[in-house]
Amino acid sequence: MAALVLSFALLLLVAGAGPSAAKPGLGPRGWAPGDLPITLSSAVVTAALWTAYLLGAVAVGVGLWRGRGSGQPRVRCGGWLGWLQAHPWLLPVTLGVLALLTAPMGSADHTNYAAYGRIAAQGGDPYLVAPITWAGGHDPVTSAVEPPWTMTPSIYGPFGTALQALSSIVGHDNLRQTVWVWQVLIVAAWLMVAFLLRRAAMDDAARGRVDLLWTANPAVFGVAVLGAHVDLIATALAVAALFLAARRPWIAGLVLGATVSTKITYGVVALAILWSWRSLVRQDLVRKVIALAVPSLAVFVSLHLWAGPHVFDQLVKASKGVSLATAWRPVVNLLSAMMPLDEARTAVSAASVVMVIALAWVLSRVVRSRPAMQQESSTQQISITQQTQSAMTATFVLATAYALGAPYALPWYDILTWATLPMMLATALDGILLARLTVMAMAYVPGRVVAMSAEVESLTLGFRKIVGPLAAWLVLLAIAGVAKRGSARVVP
Repeated sequence: MAALVLSFALLLLVAGAGPSAAKPGLGPRGWAPGDLPITLSSAVVTAALWTAYLLGAVAVGVGLWRGRGSGQPRVRCGGWLGWLQAHPWLLPVTLGVLALLTAPMGSADHTNYAAYGRIAAQGGDPYLVAPITWAGGHDPVTSAVEPPWTMTPSIYGPFGTALQALSSIVGHDNLRQTVWVWQVLIVAAWLMVAFLLRRAAMDDAARGRVDLLWTANPAVFGVAVLGAHVDLIATALAVAALFLAARRPWIAGLVLGATVSTKITYGVVALAILWSWRSLVRQDLVRKVIALAVPSLAVFVSLHLWAGPHVFDQLVKASKGVSLATAWRPVVNLLSAMMPLDEARTAVSAASVVMVIALAWVLSRVVRSRPAMQQESSTQQISITQQTQSAMTATFVLATAYALGAPYALPWYDILTWATLPMMLATALDGILLARLTVMAMAYVPGRVVAMSAEVESLTLGFRKIVGPLAAWLVLLAIAGVAKRGSARVVP
């Protein structure tokens, strides 16, 4: 319990303090909450965040260890786990309120969101206009975008842009107010995922895993909630679509259209839903596919027509990117010594497709889906539960394969994995993925490319370039080892 409390406290301290290497300044507060009168050096920020993520991993790891073999944290072993299960909403609501009293940290992406929303709200095209060029570079919101994104148009989908525009409209020309409105959407998305997962959970074991792996996971909270990343919005929409697919496919289609229109890679959710219906009789299958596809396409097409013809321009440009903390970075470095960098990136992009497919196959063999409980009230209810569980499992497999195998990955790209992992039975994958998220979160501390001392920049960049790729390969080897043993179950 002490490790968990200290982990959350350190994360909130960095987010609540004044501008730092982890947290850009947002100007006048307006009617939004301000910062604490505390200034943290880049060294202190880095030490605090690394400590927070390590302590959080220890706390979650202990919870997983105590629940080994049973599929859930054992209530009698560890008072805080029992307290969490007895009061499932006290912790997330408290953390959500505290998050809204801070400003985002861990990157400057939220300033990008504010800029794109500002451009869209004022009638511009955020997919064509670079933030620094809007209003001659003098706009109080768009001019706050930091390197290396000052000349980069939006890469996000039109539904995400619409939410960013809404934040801009409410926040007016005040950056802090605009970002705070976005934070409200982020906290709401995090709480919605917790609510839907607990509703979808079939038993106390599954609910215990939701509480531990999603609600009380400092890495998820720090990376996604305090980081205020759009990926959390997309994840909430994805979980809603998965939950509704077997119950209300028409509504699920509307939500799915918004999901894919937030981040295009979340199209894996559509494949997962279709997979969950594979055992339906042909008539029911056709009916459900139509019910899902028509509203989904209507939303997707309408939003993209509204956004204009440049929606995918930046996405295409970014498709060959290779981030520093992935398994592919050393490969690119090696290949670029023998061929032009563009050719090396193209080769890696092609190889990564093969790896993602292979990982999806391996993960589908080792993941353990939770079976439907036979004491459900009716055959129809059992069928709905089975379909929802199947869709969650398929989403976990596809999302995790992509996160682990893609050449460009950041810590918040793992959020869909962590939103679906609680629905699986406890396996060795829990610990492997916990280690993966922890290292990825640490690799991108403090988060900005400015405001660091030379020593901190050297240390953190070295961690990102060396420890990150090494850990990525170890994770892949660990998953391969689990697959070779033929079972991912954690044994007592």
